[in-house]
Amino acid sequence: MKRILATTAAALLALTTGLAVAGPATAAECPSGQFCVWQEANFGGQRANWSGDDGWWESWISDTDSSWANHGISGPGIKDHVRVYENAWQGGNMTICLAPGQEVGYNAAANDRGDSHIWATGC
Repeated sequence: MKRILATTAAALLALTTGLAVAGPATAAECPSGQFCVWQEANFGGQRANWSGDDGWWESWISDTDSSWANHGISGPGIKDHVRVYENAWQGGNMTICLAPGQEVGYNAAANDRGDSHIWATGC
């Protein structure tokens, strides 16, 4: 009887451990095919999202970006990386670059510096 209970408990533990590890693949709510930016760290606050380049971010998100997600579509020859720049029209330094599927909840060097972005084939 003890052996049956121990085996059942071990199987149940293995099953629940597997379920606890499984979860959503991404933490950020960003539509497929989009680049998303949030005003607060860890994908909080207002979100802006784009499917293409933007040379001049709207005033409410410009220089207030604190987290980023690249949910762009990837494939051969597709511009699937996102480069964020500190000035409008991709001027100044690049603040952050995201590979396809990459999500960044906070980056001190890029925080509150973005003004524009482009989709590119790499960083």
